[in-house]
Parts: sequence; structure tokens; C-alpha cells
Amino acid sequence: MEGVASVSKDISVGLIGFGTIGSGVVKLLRDNEELIRKRLGARLVIKKIADIDITTPRLVEVDREILTTDVQEVLNDPEISIVVELIGGYTHAKTIVLDAIRSGKHLVTANKALIATFGNEIFAAADNEKINIGFEAGVGGTIPIIKTLKESLAGNNIDSVFGIMNGTCNYILTRMTSEGKDFESVLKEAQDLGFAEADPAYDIEAVDTAHKLAITLSLSYGKRVPLDDIYREGISKISPLDIAFAGELGYTIKLLAIAIRRGDVIEARIHPTMIPFDHILASVNGNFNAFHLMGDASGSVFLYGQGAGMMPTASAVVGDLIDISRDIMARTWRRVPLRSYKKDQIEDISLLPMDDVVTNYYFRFSAVDRPGVLSQISGILGKYDISLSSVIQKEKTFDKDQGVPIVVTTYKAREKNVRMALEEIDNTLEDVVFGRTTLIRIEDESLR
Repeated sequence: MEGVASVSKDISVGLIGFGTIGSGVVKLLRDNEELIRKRLGARLVIKKIADIDITTPRLVEVDREILTTDVQEVLNDPEISIVVELIGGYTHAKTIVLDAIRSGKHLVTANKALIATFGNEIFAAADNEKINIGFEAGVGGTIPIIKTLKESLAGNNIDSVFGIMNGTCNYILTRMTSEGKDFESVLKEAQDLGFAEADPAYDIEAVDTAHKLAITLSLSYGKRVPLDDIYREGISKISPLDIAFAGELGYTIKLLAIAIRRGDVIEARIHPTMIPFDHILASVNGNFNAFHLMGDASGSVFLYGQGAGMMPTASAVVGDLIDISRDIMARTWRRVPLRSYKKDQIEDISLLPMDDVVTNYYFRFSAVDRPGVLSQISGILGKYDISLSSVIQKEKTFDKDQGVPIVVTTYKAREKNVRMALEEIDNTLEDVVFGRTTLIRIEDESLR
């Protein structure tokens, strides 16, 4: 077998989708061809590239003979061993992926939405056809979170995962924090710089983060995860005022994806979160991503890097290509299960209802400037077993027509109780409290 690994050969790859990431994959395979050959014992060769547009110039030039607009030319080529799907989206990508599997092609994809939504069906098809699938680029870009969960921490129970999984949201919150700008103006700047899409909802409403958390949950706990069951809130309602108060309280605001093991039940949620300045995730700024994992044996593990972009994502794609090619070279098939658990051990996930989540909270009330208002608010909070940790009450420095802000933080409280308390405050104290109360959750173990 030692002789097999040392034989120099070509492993043919078919690329479907020749946009930014596809161009990055071609560039990386070309720039590091000799390095990859030394590590793999074979050359990875792009034999065919399919895209709906093969006339627009790309960042890398390729022989026009390998370009096609017909995906079937890739799928039906018997020399192609691995197909890389980089078109994104759901319906068309799913059809291509399933056709590739039925054609006996191993698969690499960066399509987190596809895996999070249709992973059960795709993985079952791959099992039936003895096909391997690499999807490292789908979560965290260049950060090896999938490999870490599937391999490095395979001997651990994963007690928790806290992640900054969307670079667009992190960029926006970082700029709002450092410059005091409002959400809309920073979003516009992010769009102009290419950090945010023209329609940013997929990012700012946490849909992208939900896809990534669903995959992370599946790998961490060996579960089938219904995407729509994950609680999520986006960042569009975060204001400079709340960011300023967070700083005054010793916190920064991040869009966090949170998974916590509670016995046989998993707590999973995505929302803007206040974390202390000294928390390891507080210093993750700009468009960077990071994951803070806690294993029962490993303890704290921190992974940090670029979550998107041409070359970081290409790095993850090529890493998967090399992994699958090593199995091909060794004449073996998928040593590591797709979800890190053997397929007969995969179960449906049991998620903790959001109503039963217990954490700390920040509330901001806009109230009239008169004695007794705080006692009315705290009285209702106390009725629902919500204890105050701190209070900030400003006077005469804000527009009195809009009320003055009263900010409170709480000790641990139950989400259902919080919702009921705020509903009562907003509906029964209308003569002293303006509008809806602002709620932001806090992760701070000092407030136990």
C-alpha cells in the first residue's frame, strides 16, 4: 500500500459554478499545484467547468476547451472523480448534487443552505451510492470547524458552542460600536464595499447563521435538525443607544449562535447578545468569524478566521478535495461519517423550547421623567420572578417627548416570564412608558 500512495497520478475534478469562489478554487489549485502534489501524491486537475456564463472574464484564465454551459458534461464524464458544487441556492443545486451522487461522483460543496435544508436526503443518497461529501466551506469559511467536530474532538461530549458565524453582521456591529453610527448607514456602507448583498435579509435576519448553526448542531450531537425549529433574531433593531449602554455596562453586542447541552436536550438560539469585554469572542471584529467550543475532555477550544471571501473559502474547498482524494488514493471510502456519528446512531434532535431558556437580560424602557416610574416597572418584573442586577436611569439628557431611558439588567430569568412581564409593562404602563421595551439577552456567568 505504501507504493500506491507514492504513485504520481491525476485526480480529475469537475467544477460547477465559476463565480468568485470557483475562480478562487482554480487559482489555489494552480498556485499550489506542486505543494498539493507533494502532500497528496497526485495532481488535482480541473477537467471541466460548467457555468451559465462562460464569456465574462474571470480573475483567472482557463483553457476555453474545458468550459461548458451544460452541467451534464461534468456529471457524465467518466474520468471526473469529484464534483465541486459552487452555484448556491436550493432547488437547482439540490438536483445537481443528487445527479452527481447518482453518477458516482464524490462531492464537495460550500452550500450551507443546501446541507442545512436537504442534508438528510443528500446524505442518505450518498450512503446508498458509497459517495463521500465534503462541506467544510459551508460553515465558517476557512475555519476548520467541521473537521474539528468530526475528528479532533470526536472523543468529547460537546457541552457548548458559541459562534460568531456571519461576517456581514459582525462587520456592521463592529462599525456601529467603533463609530457610533446607526444600523442603516453602516449597512449602506457594507453594501457599497461588497460586504453585504443588495438584499441583506439573508444575513441580517440571521438566516445564514441558522443554516450554519443547524449543521454545527448536527455534527456536535449526531442529530437531524429541523432548520425552522432554531430560534433566531437578526440585528436590524440594534441601535447606537443600546450599543452605548452596553459599553457603559461593560459589554459589547455580537450576533451569537448558541448551542448548550442540557442532558438529552439541546438549547439552540441565535440573537444579538451582550457579552463582557473580557470574553474571548468580544475581540472578534470586522468580517471575521469565530467559534468557542467547550468539550468535556478538551475544555475550551477557540477557532478564529475569515468566514467568507474568495481565497479563504477556496482554502476550505481544496482541503475537502485533498481529503477525498486521499481516500481515493488509499482505495478506501469515507473513514469519517458525514455527521461524525455512524448513520444508524443519528436521531432527531430534541430542542429546548425558547420559553424555557434561562439567561440574563438587558431591558431599555423609554419613560416619563417622574418619581415612581422605576418602582412600577420593577414591581411588575418582580411579579414574574425577575430580579434586577443593575439600573441606569438618565435624566434630562434625552428628548423628553420620547421619554428618558431607563436601563436595567437582570439576574437569571426564564424567557417565558420575561415575555409576560414586558407585555404587561408595555400594555398597562402606557401612561409612563413609551413604545415597546427593548430586550437584548446577556451571556455573563458573573450574573448567575
